[in-house]
Amino acid sequence: MTSKGTVFVTGSSSGIGRATVERLAGDGYFTVAGVRKDGDTPEVASANAVLDLSNQDTIGPACDKVLRLADDNGGLVGVVNNAGIIVSGPGELLEIEEWRRQFEVNLFGHLVVSRALLPALADTKGCLVNIGSIGGRISMPFLGPYSASKFAMRAWSDALRFELKPHGVRVVLVEPGAIATPIWSKGNTDADKLEAGLSGEQRARYGLQVTAARNLARFAERNAVSPDEVARVIANALVNPRPGGHYLVGRDAWIQALITLLPTRLADALTEQLMRLAGEGGPLK
Repeated sequence: MTSKGTVFVTGSSSGIGRATVERLAGDGYFTVAGVRKDGDTPEVASANAVLDLSNQDTIGPACDKVLRLADDNGGLVGVVNNAGIIVSGPGELLEIEEWRRQFEVNLFGHLVVSRALLPALADTKGCLVNIGSIGGRISMPFLGPYSASKFAMRAWSDALRFELKPHGVRVVLVEPGAIATPIWSKGNTDADKLEAGLSGEQRARYGLQVTAARNLARFAERNAVSPDEVARVIANALVNPRPGGHYLVGRDAWIQALITLLPTRLADALTEQLMRLAGEGGPLK
């Protein structure tokens, strides 16, 4: 079967990235899976490119490999900037290095990848898909670094959409709500380490809020939708000659997007109520 072209997907070892590689491979694309090590490559991927977005020295060689593969397989028709991490904790207590690590992976790494690959996308009039988050529209307590990085990705995507439209490159931002991926457990592990290092005074100050935030995270994880839902949206955007700029995925994403339209005090009160309901295992399930 003739390839529909080459698509590069970062963060393909699990979750949204893996589901996207599997979906696109089934649709007839030559899929290059961006992974941190060879053993993480999905079996259905056509090839891989090993890179760590927190280490920019790995990005150049990986992009060079993608371009070489694309030359032999229909050109580069899509890039999916998916890889991401969650840094969580009280903003007062997080080290600045943790903020930098959050942005290095969730924003700057994708900037470097995109800069290297955009000329090839322009040649094919391809599509750049950025995986944002509803956290790029609304911030929750103790997720300040994550939300800040996703707000930044949303701003970058919007600017890029205008910049590249005259050149035929489509730019899409996908904004999922809670998705059933390992990012939850990884984020919780980091949060556990941070909480273990709190002083007695800090525990007294933040204890109740931390409990509420953890309840909300557990509620979101229980109600998360499959990564396949996001993969379906990505696959549709790649073939749509005039895709939408933003795609919300998941009921919780739509609910939170509506909350952002409310006056701030009302939105804050509603968010606090949702956190209480989540902690009680309330009726939103």
